[in-house]
Amino acid sequence: MGVVTRLPDSLGLLSNSFSVLNALTSPVWIFDIDESRIYWANPPALDIWNAESLTALQDRDMAADMSHAVTRRLQQYQQDFERNQARFTEIWTLYPKGVAKTFKVFFSGIRLEDGRVAMLCEVESEYRGDPETLRSVEALLHTNTMISLYSPDGDVLYQNPAARASFPLNLIPYPYGFAAQEDYLRLKSTMDLHGFCQQTALMMTNHGKRWHEISARVCHDPVTGEQAILVSELDVSDLKMAEGKASYLAEHDILTGLPNRNYVLQHFEKQLQVLLSHGQEAALIFIDLDHFKQVNDSLGHTVGDMLLVQMASRLTDLMNPGDMLARLGGDEFVVLSTARHIETHAKSLCETLLERLSDPLVVSGSLIHPTLSIGVSLAPKDAKDINHLMRNADLAMYRAKDEGRNRYAFFTRDLTEAIQSRHVLENELKHALVNDQFEVFFQPRINAKNGCITGAEALVRWRHPERGIIAPGVFITLCEDCGIIDQLDMFVLHEAIRYQKIWLSQGWHLKISVNLSPRQFANPELAEDICAMFTELSANPADFELEITESALLGNDHKTIQMLTRLQDSGFSIAIDDFGTGYSNLAYLRRYPIDCMKIDKSFVQKLDEFEAITGLIVALAKVMNLKIVVEGVETEAQLAWLKEQGCHEYQGYLFSPPVPPELFASYRDRQEFRSMDRTE
Repeated sequence: MGVVTRLPDSLGLLSNSFSVLNALTSPVWIFDIDESRIYWANPPALDIWNAESLTALQDRDMAADMSHAVTRRLQQYQQDFERNQARFTEIWTLYPKGVAKTFKVFFSGIRLEDGRVAMLCEVESEYRGDPETLRSVEALLHTNTMISLYSPDGDVLYQNPAARASFPLNLIPYPYGFAAQEDYLRLKSTMDLHGFCQQTALMMTNHGKRWHEISARVCHDPVTGEQAILVSELDVSDLKMAEGKASYLAEHDILTGLPNRNYVLQHFEKQLQVLLSHGQEAALIFIDLDHFKQVNDSLGHTVGDMLLVQMASRLTDLMNPGDMLARLGGDEFVVLSTARHIETHAKSLCETLLERLSDPLVVSGSLIHPTLSIGVSLAPKDAKDINHLMRNADLAMYRAKDEGRNRYAFFTRDLTEAIQSRHVLENELKHALVNDQFEVFFQPRINAKNGCITGAEALVRWRHPERGIIAPGVFITLCEDCGIIDQLDMFVLHEAIRYQKIWLSQGWHLKISVNLSPRQFANPELAEDICAMFTELSANPADFELEITESALLGNDHKTIQMLTRLQDSGFSIAIDDFGTGYSNLAYLRRYPIDCMKIDKSFVQKLDEFEAITGLIVALAKVMNLKIVVEGVETEAQLAWLKEQGCHEYQGYLFSPPVPPELFASYRDRQEFRSMDRTE
């Protein structure tokens, strides 16, 4: 047929051309891109569109059934027509009145009466390719994956609509799309060596700088047969942002924003080694708030958190350039400082800290007079690595407490007495296990929708013959260090089974969750030992949930997965405990057989500041299709929030603290929510 490559600009000449186009036997129509309507069509085109008349076809709103991808493609055509009167040949599938028709179509630009650019569509023939080819054409049109074909010199040979939308200046060489030239050079060198490459890089796009996951492969241009490069790109900026937040959470304290213990063990150590390699000295300073537990007990955890935030702010203001500050957890802070005469400098800094941080402050209407106990360890005098410096500074800090608090102490070798005291406590712990001084308390887990008790978490307590009930935070780490944690955890599991079976025999079906220490995962027989206990006691694993912390997942990855899979296959549910305080990486966690995510209390108790981050964690759990349990719920507002987010269960002082099994059993008929006094 005679192809109309460019029509005149005036409407009069355009109208004169209609008589010529009407005589053509091939379908031809003009599409008004701005209005998404047919501007004009010849009789064969009316047949294609199943239209009774030109007026009827012009009245159709083509945008009604037009996808975003097609709209985007047509706008790209219009830009090309405006710029250089480009001409395209493509396979297009039309859907007149819902009937699919596929044609090979020539597209070119044509200017309408009002100066706007429309599109002249000329059908060469009906396309009768195989279904697979047609579907691949549609996929290239609609996919969000950016697919491009380049010459070895970087000239664009083809771009699908997604690539066009991301890189509108498609005539510039490909290397200029990289924000960093070294990323392109790395891709090119890998391509030269292997013929393909996969990498993540920051790209300059129409939407600003975006992270793209890039796959590139050497191939041949199907038109010329010459060598070409096929590139597919996927925008992963949102994922990078989520990973960035997770990485930040892994190394920062969510309450104060300071670096956390993970950060200290990695980055403080690196900084220390740099200082020592240059012959410099350093001081590691432990800072502990005196009687902080009394603040929590008398004024509440919210006031305690606010106090920590204010103390962190004061500490930050007192740091010298080059000092490193972190919060280890609880009420403990640590500083790595360097100076020429390190001992003199450390004394001066400690005196300043005691003076300035002890100034009274008002927190939520309460006047607080904070005092500090500070321990100092020097490098290289006392130790040459962070772990030993931390141990020494911790011992020095406890000396300051023993000497009356509100003071500082330097590590000295005679602190071996403190180590001896620690040995005494270790021996007491071992006797406690033999003499049945450990007890298991239970904290209810509540269905967020109906307020009913659905289960409980089993938590160990030490009933010391002289000091009374001791919380696990005081002795668990020591149990791990002295090698009795396996026995203690198995004792807790045994007691949990015993009480669960008692309550089940009374008609109360509860799911009990039990914590597993990260140290237990060093035992290759852990799964078998647990399963053997359940067999011996005739207990049902489906009635129990095993809780692990994120740190337990950072060891031998393959063996941990095998062990957890073995337990899950045996019927146990697996929960990730205190989520958000450890590694917190979605891609990492997805490798493990996890059924439940328990969100750490530090998130829900600071919703005013961290609602967005807490919401992100909830969203991650939903993506992984996990049961969501929120810990540390203390207020009605927190409960309302977690309900709104679609969390499944919660536990915390709002309903009940951990209580002895006898008191827990009294909750059996308590199915409506009511607050309890916060007592240990």
